[in-house]
Amino acid sequence: MKKLFTVYDRYIFTQVLITTIVAILLFTIVWIAPEMLLNTIKKILAHEYTVKTGVLVLVYELPKILGKAFPVGLLLGSLFTFDKLSKDSELTIFRAVGMSFSRILAPLLVLSLIVTYLCFVTYDKWIPYSCQKLQEIKGGSMLTQYIYTKKDENNHPEQAVIVSRFFEEEMTDVIVMNFSKQVFDDLHGLSNILVAETGKKGVGADGKPSWILSDVTSYDINEEGIFQKITKKERAEILNGDDAENAYTIMINSTKRDRDINNKDLKYYVSLLKKENLDEDYRLMYNKYLQRFFHPFVCVLLAVMGCLLGFSKPREQRLIGFTIAIGCIFVYYITLPFFDLLAEKGVLHPIITAAFPPAAFLCAIIAFYKSRDL
Repeated sequence: MKKLFTVYDRYIFTQVLITTIVAILLFTIVWIAPEMLLNTIKKILAHEYTVKTGVLVLVYELPKILGKAFPVGLLLGSLFTFDKLSKDSELTIFRAVGMSFSRILAPLLVLSLIVTYLCFVTYDKWIPYSCQKLQEIKGGSMLTQYIYTKKDENNHPEQAVIVSRFFEEEMTDVIVMNFSKQVFDDLHGLSNILVAETGKKGVGADGKPSWILSDVTSYDINEEGIFQKITKKERAEILNGDDAENAYTIMINSTKRDRDINNKDLKYYVSLLKKENLDEDYRLMYNKYLQRFFHPFVCVLLAVMGCLLGFSKPREQRLIGFTIAIGCIFVYYITLPFFDLLAEKGVLHPIITAAFPPAAFLCAIIAFYKSRDL
């Protein structure tokens, strides 16, 4: 019975692992050193941070860097290793003893799958956790303006809630516009406007979730659009039940970047955006959610590409392979915002925009493999 792992497998696995770790460390140092480290040192010297807090800030910034460093490190690690094997004629020996390209690639694929899992966990767990910790260290601030529109089954607006500023469950300067049932030339009239100094998410009189407003001024409007009555209230409840929960979830997540949200919460957020007919936000965040699954597998593709670029002739310039590798990474990351925009504007379906970059890499790898005649 053949051994599952041979001496060759352990040798290649170890060599690529070491060079990948070195490449990840170098990428991290280059990324963190210029601005992030300088700003942290400035805040320590200005006594805004203690030394311990400054170190924690840098540690919590690492997951965001590692999300990009894993694919880049694996590409450069596999490229450097196989380029060295080519220059030392070791790959020629492996081919001479009958090893196929797929067999040579096997240990690299195992390592790339491990890195793929680490990349997936980084985006799902580590980055959202680190962002939460950074927010706790740096302190939260009041976030400005959120608008929520409640609609009926015919997609006609029933109520619009404008929150001028909010932080967690506390809100200030809240305006609520209640629409009348009458529609004039597609213009929805108003029946009532509430202006509240403060508000918060809490439990209503019926025991269900509710937005509770305090220090409320109510303006009643007649059918001609004229204010007919102004009253003062100490308290008013709006958006009861699921509406209160959904509006609050959308409001909180609307201020976050997609990387601040784990997969489970991001999926729920996407479903709420679709339910509330927030089409542009839905398409963008759905695209970001799908990227969570497509992006990690780019690690496998980049590892294979690094291996292909490493198969070079003894006198072939090493700079060529590294130039192509850096170009591929640059093109991949610089085109992601472009595909995000295509998804957001509805030009392409989010599944297409999320899958296209990895699919393009796969096609490039197949074409390059055929051209190398391996």
